[in-house]
Amino acid sequence: MITTERPRRAERSLNTVFRRLDSGQLLLICAAGLVAIAGVAHTAAVGLDRTEIAVGFGALIAVGELARLTMPGNREVAPIGAAAALGYTLLLDLSQNPLRHSALQVVAVIAVGMAAGALPHLAVGRPPRLDAMARRLLTGALLAFAFRPLADPLYLLTKPPTSTWWPALAVMVTLIAITLLIDVLIAALLRAERLRTSFRVAVRDEVNMAFPLGAAVASSGVLLALATHSMDLVALLVFAAPLLVTQVAFRKYAGIRATYLQTVRALSRVTEVGGYVEPGHSRRVSRLAVAIGRELGMSEPELLELEYASLMHDIGQLSLRDPIPGGATVLTEPDQARRIAELGAEVIRQTGVLDRVAEVVRRQCDPITDDPPLSSRIIKVANAYDDLVGPSTDRDRAGAALERIRLSSGSAYDPHAIEALTRVIDRGRV
Repeated sequence: MITTERPRRAERSLNTVFRRLDSGQLLLICAAGLVAIAGVAHTAAVGLDRTEIAVGFGALIAVGELARLTMPGNREVAPIGAAAALGYTLLLDLSQNPLRHSALQVVAVIAVGMAAGALPHLAVGRPPRLDAMARRLLTGALLAFAFRPLADPLYLLTKPPTSTWWPALAVMVTLIAITLLIDVLIAALLRAERLRTSFRVAVRDEVNMAFPLGAAVASSGVLLALATHSMDLVALLVFAAPLLVTQVAFRKYAGIRATYLQTVRALSRVTEVGGYVEPGHSRRVSRLAVAIGRELGMSEPELLELEYASLMHDIGQLSLRDPIPGGATVLTEPDQARRIAELGAEVIRQTGVLDRVAEVVRRQCDPITDDPPLSSRIIKVANAYDDLVGPSTDRDRAGAALERIRLSSGSAYDPHAIEALTRVIDRGRV
């Protein structure tokens, strides 16, 4: 029973993964698959150069893939595996003997190592992000095809009479910088297509969120390649330990962020359990608000803050003796809505760590003339829409709600947020 259930679970996991892929991700995966097949076929035909080295680095890549983690923004990374792949790509010599493994052999070692590390996850129903794996393989392949033809001349520069490593180091750093830039652009393209955000915003988010980790991994890869000159394969063990400690720290950080968001979501459901708002209202407003924020070009940290604030935007209703019918604050007097927002902000401020979120919640009912934060204006529009439409998917009702919000008297709602909401609803992407 157990032996048949695990393959079925793995098959179901893979089917789910492929159904969620868009055209850009499928193209990336196909490209990586072709490169991997070419690398493995070439290596199988000509044989491995320095088998023990290939096996050592391949094993470290597999360990890194096995210990992969998901960072904020749903980014799957494998720092240890990426550093090992970089180190193998940049190797010049071992025990003073030059290494002449080809770029295709590098691709084969990376591909086999990644596959070996992903198999245990797949067996227990935790399939890898195929697009993330494909991106790691392709960027590694690009660096290998650029660097390996230069390995022999660079090695000669490290030997007497010149005996200098500076030209090799300069070439390594330059090619890695170009590779990191290409990786950021590919990740931004995929993110922009998946989240329906602008490419410029996606590039900015990738640079701010993913580039620092990529630079740290690249530095580790370069040091690993240089250390093997005098330490041989012992360098793998020496560098694997601090990388593993760093990865554990990243995993704890990602876990704290995930727990934090789960806590906020649980707190936001208190108003639903108490009957103050309709079931699912806070989650729907949060999704709408984040979609509007993306449409308006907000950065990833700003979107996270917006998500927290929109999840807890109605928490001030817990102070009401008599709940508002349906929890629809859009139907209440402006003074009462502002009072609810202020009470909710006070509750949030008591956490001691969400002061900016509290300010966004406090000013969500301010008129536009008072220049409230963009997040507050977005929440106001998203909340009004969901108060009028709820979980309904009727197009006529949605259109009537949008028209009502547009025609609201005075400067109640931000017109830019309204137009962004209209585009989000038209696309059906929430």
